[in-house]
Amino acid sequence: MAKVAFIGLGVMGFPMAGHLKEKGGHEVTVYNRTAAKADDWAKKFGGKTGATPAEAAKDADFVFICVGNDDDLRSVTLGETGVLAGMKSGAILIDNTTASADVARELADAAAAKSIGFIDAPVSGGQAGAENGVLTVMCGGDQSTFDTAKPVIDAFARMVGLMGPVGSGQLTKMMNQICIAGIVQGLAESIHFGKQAGLDIEKVVDVISKGAAGSWQMEARHKTMNEGKYDFGFAVDWMRKDLGIVLEEARNNGAKLPLTALVDQFYGDVQALGGNRWDTSSLLARLERK
Repeated sequence: MAKVAFIGLGVMGFPMAGHLKEKGGHEVTVYNRTAAKADDWAKKFGGKTGATPAEAAKDADFVFICVGNDDDLRSVTLGETGVLAGMKSGAILIDNTTASADVARELADAAAAKSIGFIDAPVSGGQAGAENGVLTVMCGGDQSTFDTAKPVIDAFARMVGLMGPVGSGQLTKMMNQICIAGIVQGLAESIHFGKQAGLDIEKVVDVISKGAAGSWQMEARHKTMNEGKYDFGFAVDWMRKDLGIVLEEARNNGAKLPLTALVDQFYGDVQALGGNRWDTSSLLARLERK
């Protein structure tokens, strides 16, 4: 058992912290910007709460963060109330936020100055993956820090891999989002085409999902897409944030991402339809608009 702090209790962080307490058996203290959410977590799982990130992180062996973006990450990490102000030497900071590789390197340097280990560890698997404790975790950091942290991360993960030095976890997550953007757009177009052709979508998917066209998105999302239901899952606003990070990194490293840039624009169209909080599978709604 370790002393663990978890900062950020959104749809991902709330269950992730719960798995650290219940499955991992760790002593967990949480912090959330909205204190009521932290209180709700403590009542459900029996952990403790901190008034600030620094207070939650005090004496912790491992500190996890799962917030919205680069600026949110800096706000709970740096400064007098940030986790680095409360962490002890030798502890490890694990960032599960999907953020830029640049901010990962920035925070790793700040942590190293205090003799604190750092791993950038964005996750994939969505809300369902977090709730079921089967997330995929893509890590960047040094081998020894990773080896120490992995048994703790395992509490909410199905797969935990070290991708390379600090920043590599975020770069891997960017690749993940590039793949998802293309797959969902292809699935949306396929379902739209099938409907226009008068086919039974369920029958078609039952067949093609067993062949080369099959994917997690097809298996998990085709039914709700066919029914026009998008009020769940990973929100369009979040995907656009992620794709913005991807496209900025591509501008810096010279990668050519024409499909990703186009799908990002398509998600902008979905936002214009009022679908900011719709699931990312809502790309179909754009094709079906009259």
